[in-house]
Amino acid sequence: MSSIFNGISAGELAGACWIKASRSDGVGECVELAEVGENVALRNSRDPEGPALIFTRSELSAFIDGAAKGEFRQLAG
Repeated sequence: MSSIFNGISAGELAGACWIKASRSDGVGECVELAEVGENVALRNSRDPEGPALIFTRSELSAFIDGAAKGEFRQLAG
């Protein structure tokens, strides 16, 4: 696997097993996550070869905790 950085093409993350939430609507309206070494990658399901954001597990954990507490609800529309 090449050097991993924010904005790397998701297609370059060879062997990444992308997963999406079971509540995804099935028409490309979701993001997908994959384990990438010690980190987690996030991509837009509508652009599977597009850029991926790379997060540490602690960053992802903080985001999930905030989302579970409703801290980003106003952004969902």
